[in-house]
Parts: sequence; structure tokens; C-alpha cells
Amino acid sequence: MKKKLLSAVLSAAMVASVITGCGAKDTATTTPAADNTETKTEQAADNTDTATADKADETATGNGKVYYLNFKPEQAQAWEALAAKYTEQTGVEVAVQTAASGTYESTLKSEIAKTEAPTLFQVNGPVGLSTWKDYCYDLSSSDIYSQVKSDDFVLKEGDEVKGIAYVVETYGIIYNADILNDYFGKDYAVVKSVDEINSFDKLKAVADSIQENKDDLGVKGAFTSAGMDSSSDWRFKTHLANLPIYYEYKADGIGSTDAIKGTYLDNYKNIWDLYITDATCAPTVLSSKTGEDATAEFALGEAVFYQNGTWAYGDLSSNGMADESLGMLPIYIGAEGEENQGLCTGSENYWCVNKNASEDDIKATLDFLNWVVTSDEGCSALSGEMGFVSPFKAFDNYPASNPLINIANDYVSAGKTSVSWTFTTMPSENWKNGVGSALLEYAQGTGDWDTVVTKFVDGWAEEIAATKAE
Repeated sequence: MKKKLLSAVLSAAMVASVITGCGAKDTATTTPAADNTETKTEQAADNTDTATADKADETATGNGKVYYLNFKPEQAQAWEALAAKYTEQTGVEVAVQTAASGTYESTLKSEIAKTEAPTLFQVNGPVGLSTWKDYCYDLSSSDIYSQVKSDDFVLKEGDEVKGIAYVVETYGIIYNADILNDYFGKDYAVVKSVDEINSFDKLKAVADSIQENKDDLGVKGAFTSAGMDSSSDWRFKTHLANLPIYYEYKADGIGSTDAIKGTYLDNYKNIWDLYITDATCAPTVLSSKTGEDATAEFALGEAVFYQNGTWAYGDLSSNGMADESLGMLPIYIGAEGEENQGLCTGSENYWCVNKNASEDDIKATLDFLNWVVTSDEGCSALSGEMGFVSPFKAFDNYPASNPLINIANDYVSAGKTSVSWTFTTMPSENWKNGVGSALLEYAQGTGDWDTVVTKFVDGWAEEIAATKAE
């Protein structure tokens, strides 16, 4: 993703405008009674013409409806409210169903086989597209494609546009600025400014120091609990695992592979060890910890660091955290040159329209999407209520009300290199689950790190081979 484009997407300015149009209504005329017979004939002809015109109108407009299978549980209510607003304005039915966390693929497989299948769904990138491409309508001639700022935000197969990203997101290590500033003032602080934390060694030194002095600081641990149930494990089997993949791809000059080597898995181990030892809980209880636990621990000031992304802002804000209390660091793993590393920025959220839906439903879905990314109501909902940075032209006038996004933009402006979302090349959800299970067993002491390596490297090759055999 190009820095200039990302910076433009991340640094938008608010100007809201609504343009509405009204159609004029013809008035009826009456005919004198003396001309009654002629009038009846003319009226009959008029009625026939009106009926024909109405039918043509109905055919042009269609009776289409929209069924959106939403990926993001944290935005479920906002999508439902936006859908209701569109239905109120247009009369077009828009149904939104949200898959439970960690179940999107299985839910999509189930729903797509139904008679009333989703007309709008999403894939997570090239690997997701390879699974669902035969269901994806070509969006190259659509209005929504004309609204995208760059092809950096689309998934293509040849000349066909199969998916369009609707949100650019960023993740890293969110920190509590209030507690960290308090720490900097202590005699035992190993650094005196957050700017000094620019490597894994510095991050570990600070985390170890906080953990050692947690009672004095009034916290339970440096890091929130690394819960490994389905509401939380994606942070580590996917987002954290992105780092060793990113650095391997960077070193080898590639963008994907059928055989990951695991060059940076020792680095993966180092950051995972830090997460589970300098934490609010013992690693033996991680199987019972959830994403909600981690959010609560951080919002209540029980932990200083919390690996998550810009999408977590809504939960943190609703739990009482002030904007000025939030900061974000890159995820450092000890890779060479990481002092110039920025945050992890990209998208795994690409809209796809079901090409097997009826023509009316496809048209209704395309119209809905175009309204979402061009209307004041849609842009305001995505940027404000959902906190998205969206790669569409209209969003230059709609900044997200999310301080974490501004922090992401600051890293880009400072010339730091954003970490690409290489996890979209992970071979399958089954691969992620294998790595996640091995991480948990290692943390609990019921497994060793060699099993994590095996699941990561051998599991990758096995999943790729299985996919190609299908």
C-alpha cells in the first residue's frame, strides 16, 4: 500500500453535505360531460398507457432486496440502523445478519447454499477470494468501483473486479498513556518517554519493569490477558502471526508462498512469551479468558498494553476511556530495522456481490453499496459510528472520530514503514486454528514450542496442498 495514498485515506477533513432531488407530479384534467363517450375512450387508452408505464417502471426499478452477511460483530447494530434508514428512504428491504466472532467462513458456507442466500458478503483477501471467486459478481462496471480511490483497494481476477475493500484498518499495541506517563516519572523507569520504545528489547525492558513494579503502579500486569477463546485468539494466531510472515516475505522479496520457512518464528516466540508472562493473569488460565476480559482489563486501568486495532476504539470509549488516554505502538519482535517500523495497516474486509442472486437483487445491492459510500448518511455512519477509514472518494470529507486512526496517520507522516497485512495469504482458517491450539498448549505448559513451529511451517504446506487438490 502506497504511503501517500494511505496518508490521504487516513487524514481526511470533515465537510458534510446532502443533496436531494424531488420529482414533479402531473395534475389531472377533466372533460366536459357532453364529450362523455370520447372521454371514456380516451380514459381507457390513458389507463392502458399508465398501466404499461407502471409495469415498465416496476421492471426498471425491480423488486430487489439486499441481504448482507456482516463480518464485524462490533458494528452489527450500526449496520442494522443504517440498513433501516436506507429502507425507510427507498422502500428497498435490507437485511443484515452478523456472523459470530470466528465463525464467518462457516456461516457463509451455510448461508450461501440457501435459497435466500446473501447478496452481499465479504472475503478477507486473495486466499478468501480463491475460495469464493465463483460467487463474485464482476464489479468493474459498477458505480461503487468508480468511487474507489485506487486499485490498491480491490481484488481482481484478470480484468474483473471481484472484491472492493470498504475499510482500511490499523493495529498494534494500544497503551494507556496515563499509566505509562506515571511510570516514566518513577525512579525505576528504564525509559523516560514513549518515543524511546522503538524495538523489542526496549518494549521488553519496559514491560518487565512494569510487571516488577505493578503494585506501585496500581496495575495487575503490563499486558492484558491473551485470551485464546474464539473472541480473542485471532489477535495472536492471525494478527500477531502476521509479523513473522511479513518479515520473511520482506527478506525474500515475495508477496506469498506455498511453503513458509519460519525464518522469524523465534521472534514470534519472544513476543508471545512477553505477552503471557508480563500479564494480568497466569498463562495456565488463558483458555478461559475472552476478548471482553482483555478490553475490561485495559479500560479499567489494570494493564498498560493491549494488542488490538483501531476497531477497538468504540469498546474502549464506551467503557469510559478518554481519547487522550490512548496511544499505540508498533508490535516489535526483534527484527532488523524495526526502529523504522510503523503500525500494521491494511484490510481483510472486501465486499463481494453474489453473482448467483437475481438481477433485481444484484441491482438493489449495488445501489445500496453506492448509497453507503456516497450519501451523507452512509459516509457519516461508516466514519463516525463505525470509526472506519474507507478508501472511497467521498470520505475525504468525513474523518473518522477515532484518535487511534490519527496515531496511525502520524506514523505514516513520520516516514515509518507500515507493516502489510500479509495474514491475508494464510492458507486457511484450519491452519490458523492449528497454530492457535499449539500456542495455547505451549502457554499452558502442555505442549512445546516445536509444535507451534510444526503447525506453522508443515501445516502451511499441508493446507496449500489440500487446497490445490480440491
